[in-house]
Amino acid sequence: MKIAEIDSYPIVLTAIEISQILLISKPSAYELMDRADFPLIRIGRCKRVLRDEFFLWLRNR
Repeated sequence: MKIAEIDSYPIVLTAIEISQILLISKPSAYELMDRADFPLIRIGRCKRVLRDEFFLWLRNR
């Protein structure tokens, strides 16, 4: 994925956006977000991830 494409996503990603990026279902995105090594941010009951941290995490997989 090119930098310009990465920058087109919001700074904070939701499970829906992660599912679209990885071409997986929304429930699978939530399972991924529950992994101990995932750079998750919890805001109340909401699960989010910073865009740059997500793509860095993804590159290191």
